[in-house]
Amino acid sequence: MENKESLQNLKPTAGEAYSLGWRQMFKYFLYAFLVIVVLGIIQAPVGWTREVHSIHFPVMFSFFTIFSLAFYIFVAAPIKYGAYKVFLNIIRGGEIEMKELFYGFKDYINIVLANILLMAIIGIGIVFLLVPGIIFACRLAFVPYLVVDKKMEAVKAVEESWKMTRGHGWTIFLMALMVIPIFIAGLICLGVGVIFSIIWANLAFAAMYAIVEAKKEIPESV
Repeated sequence: MENKESLQNLKPTAGEAYSLGWRQMFKYFLYAFLVIVVLGIIQAPVGWTREVHSIHFPVMFSFFTIFSLAFYIFVAAPIKYGAYKVFLNIIRGGEIEMKELFYGFKDYINIVLANILLMAIIGIGIVFLLVPGIIFACRLAFVPYLVVDKKMEAVKAVEESWKMTRGHGWTIFLMALMVIPIFIAGLICLGVGVIFSIIWANLAFAAMYAIVEAKKEIPESV
């Protein structure tokens, strides 16, 4: 079990995060696998616009684009936030409750607002200049975890994530880059490895948050 004390002993590095994610993945694989399967099913409608776009039907494309965006914001995103909570519980060890996957509907309004705010900030950064968008994405990577873990309101979660990731932005960026070779390796393993790759990456980011959050609570006198 990865309690607070053991997490405090870990360093907030990409290696430590992926190492912890790897260990916990095999301890709780079936739980993590179920989360990925549910997410895949829920997010499937979001990909419909690609198929409609391929037939060059502008009216339907516009309709499905709007539907896809609304579906993601109001249905898929809350479940995705619930997945963040389950992954965080897996990292911390102990008993896992799959009903937490639907936690997003308990704090529905706040999670929808947090997700919209996050998308808007990162989106604006990418539209104007790609680099600011990447910076925002890295510095606000902890927003979903703060919302489901600390029950923070949207704006407060954004502010707290910015503080917590200070000094860790490059590490989070490196972790994101590491997803690419991990995913490619998964494809090489007959495609089946992709499932392990997705689970591992998600657990690694949850681990990074858990480690930073645990160290944040160490008394200053220590």
